[in-house]
This record gives sequence, structure tokens and C-alpha cells, in this order.
Amino acid sequence: MADTAAAQEFDILILGGGSGGYAAALRAVQLGFTVGLIEKGKLGGTCLHNGCIPTKALLHSAEVADTARSSEKYGIKATFESIDMPAVNAYKDGIIAGKYKGLQGLIKSKGITVIEGAGKLTSTTTVDVDGTSYTGKNIILATGSYSRTLPGLEIGGKVINSDHALTMDTLPKKAIVLGGGVIGCEFASVWKSFGVDVTIIEGLPSLVANEDATIIKAFERAYKKRGINFNTGTFFEKVEQNDDGVVVTLADGKTFEADLMLVAVGRGPVTEGLGYEEAGVTIDRGFVITDERLHTGVGNIYAVGDIVPGLQLAHRGFQQGIFVAEEIAGLKPVIVEDINIPKVTYSEPEIASVGLTEKAAKEKLGEDKVLTQEYNLAGNGKTSILGSAGLVKLVSEKDGPVIGVHMIGTRMGEQIGEAQLIVNWEAYPEDVAQLIHAHPTQNEALGEAHLALAGKALHG
Repeated sequence: MADTAAAQEFDILILGGGSGGYAAALRAVQLGFTVGLIEKGKLGGTCLHNGCIPTKALLHSAEVADTARSSEKYGIKATFESIDMPAVNAYKDGIIAGKYKGLQGLIKSKGITVIEGAGKLTSTTTVDVDGTSYTGKNIILATGSYSRTLPGLEIGGKVINSDHALTMDTLPKKAIVLGGGVIGCEFASVWKSFGVDVTIIEGLPSLVANEDATIIKAFERAYKKRGINFNTGTFFEKVEQNDDGVVVTLADGKTFEADLMLVAVGRGPVTEGLGYEEAGVTIDRGFVITDERLHTGVGNIYAVGDIVPGLQLAHRGFQQGIFVAEEIAGLKPVIVEDINIPKVTYSEPEIASVGLTEKAAKEKLGEDKVLTQEYNLAGNGKTSILGSAGLVKLVSEKDGPVIGVHMIGTRMGEQIGEAQLIVNWEAYPEDVAQLIHAHPTQNEALGEAHLALAGKALHG
């Protein structure tokens, strides 16, 4: 990290150096602003050090483990020995270290002043950092999120959160994951590939409940096939620790035993004790309330990322950071609604989606105004080569644009780039149908699905 600031007045003062904060800083200096970036931990925030990057590194190790076990299916005779967790962690930590060093160098090269320490908003134009006051003509709040737990459920001993799960040097034989959302399902996927007996406990009726119903069904079938157990529709009641591990009791009295329990019930905004409310910023359930242009309604204070209600995704925070820098510069950037931000669950199989689900589209437009189209990946050559399965589902307005793309399968997250362009640019099925998709790729599935929706299905 760069040396503590010598200057104390900036055009833009940013509280938080995670995805939203550093993106705002980089774009702001491009636009000619002086920038002070305050960070009490490490530049890159949760995404780089405790979230996106380390979990995806573990997921890649998990994919390698699965491939090694099934290598004979591909004509390769190999022996799978074991999971070496210290070595897995060394690989993961090496990725993080490289990205961290690169980010530090980039921030320094752009002339951004990094202010090390814990910042607190003291007025609409000032932030105190460990006793030193810094002034910003504009202030961006970007303090990120923390791993939440449930009321009365304490983290400790054999009850861990995602931060602990990322640094484990030994694996449990049996684990319970409390929470069937993205984080819980990703860790369950990793641990199953590493040989752990995993059970997911989810109070909602299904896993990954915010996804399209067709995708949810396919995902749950895939997890059952992999041997990942899950109990949905009944809420957690309590957990007891003993010498052997944990005993989890649900509201219906059902119990589960394991070596440990991972609490993965979402993330909460980091806003408490930072002076936001005292400065006049509206806080609701810990979140900073803004208008659609991310202004708090107080002075020249903006907020970005996980502290703003909505999707808690690193790329959302990154985009919002750029947006606010351009907003301050008077460039009038285009608003991107949360529904049009791509989402990926990086499990095996992966879920990738953007836009409205079939249910949401019908609620918004009416039953007779929505068309859907599914393409089974069994017909895709590259998917067969990978030994995978899955589907692409399109949701469109009748005689109108595509308003939702939902995909499931191995590495399908890599296809979300085109999908988000289709939805955000309001492409019609026939617009995409005429595009050429390279063969053999899984990307062809998007093309085939749009051919079918445009009435030009060649397969099936």
C-alpha cells in the first residue's frame, strides 16, 4: 500500500478500497480529479482477499480434483491420491498475492493517494482517519460488507463463517452448510469435490431461490446426482457443539450431525459506527439509502457497492464506482438496473443469469405477453466433450426483445458476457439468431436457443 497521504484536501475522498472504491478512484483520476482513498485493511477489499478470488481459486482446485478422479473416462490413466489443503491454500494465496501486488502498483502509478487507517465520516466534507482529518469536495462511501450470522447464533469453535472456511488447512469428514444461496452452494460444491460429506440447510423452499424455477430444478437435480445433500423449506432452530462436532436442530425438530457448520446466510453492510447517520445520511437496516444516481441526498456524498441495497456483487460495486466518478464529472452516465446485472454461481454446475425470470416477467407483463425457449445442452458438442449437461433458457416479450437469459452447466459463467449484452441492448431473438457462434463451443447454445425462439430451430 502507498504511503499515508501528505495532502489533506482532495476533489474526491473515498472511504473504502474494495471493488467499488478503487474503481471510483481509478476513473476519477482519469477524469482529472485529485483522489484520496482510505482503507484500513488491504486494497481490493473482500473480493480480492476474502471473497471472489479465493473462493474461485478453491473452486478451480475442486474442478481439477474432479477431473483427476474421472480421468479414465477421457482416456487418461491417472491416480488420484488426496487433497493437500496446505498446498491448495498456497496456490490460492499466490493468486491473491499476485493480484494484490498488481493493484497496489496500479493505484500508485495513477497518483492516487492511499490513506491507511480506519476512517469515520465527521461532516459532509470531512473524514477522520485515526485522528487526522481529511477533506473532500465530494465523498464516496464504499465500506463494503461482512459475513453475517443469524440472531443468537455466535461464530466460534466448530461454527465458522466463510472467512474461516477460506483458511482451513484440514478438511472435515462431514460438514453442514447453513444457507443455500450462492455462498453456501459454492462452498458445498468445493467441499464435495474435496471428499467431504456435505448437507445444506436452507429455510426457503429451494436452493438458489432467486434464480429461474427451471434452473433451480436442474441445479437441485445436479446436486442430488453429485451426492450433495440438502434440506429445504424448514428453518434453522439451534446448534449445539460437543467433542465430536455439532448437532443442528431445525424448527420441525429434525437434527443433523457433522464435524462443523459453515454459516453462509449472506452478507451485511459495514456502516455501523462510521458517522454516516450523524452526518445526515439515511440508513435503513444498515444500508445507505441513495437515489437512482447513488447520491445520498446529503451534500456531495455518494455511496456504492454492498452498502447500497440490492445485489451484493463485486462487479456491481465496480460499475457503480465508475458511475459515481463520471456523475461527479457531469458526464451523466447511463443507469444500469440491478435486474440487468449478470449473476454467476460458481459451483459445479455453474448458474449464470441476467434479466427477468419467467415468473417475474409474467408478473410484470402478463401471462400472454411472455415467451420462453429452452435449449438442452445435450445437443451441444463442446458440452458433450466436457462430459457435462445443462440448459439455456430464454425469456422474451411476445414480439419483443429478450428480457432474460438463464443458463446452467459446466463453465457456463463464461457465456454471461454475451447474455448481458443481449438483455441490456434489448436485442430481439432474430437479432441474435443471425450472429455466428464459433463451433464447437458452449457459446453456440446461446445461438441455438435464439434460433429456436426466432422460429428457425435447426436441431430438435
